[in-house]
Amino acid sequence: MSDKKLVNVTLVKSTIGRLPAHKACVAGLGLRKMHQTVAVVDTPENRGMINKVSYLLKVEEA
Repeated sequence: MSDKKLVNVTLVKSTIGRLPAHKACVAGLGLRKMHQTVAVVDTPENRGMINKVSYLLKVEEA
């Protein structure tokens, strides 16, 4: 996986009371709990999910 760029994504705000589509984006990124960090591949699909729920996340280049 050295040729694929990764992005670290951390859930910093709760999904309680959010739109179902936003909850689905958070789940699609592999996030389940507050302050959990996951490394996702930097693809247009993942970037779209990150952009949609950017108000819930902290994003860092890995």
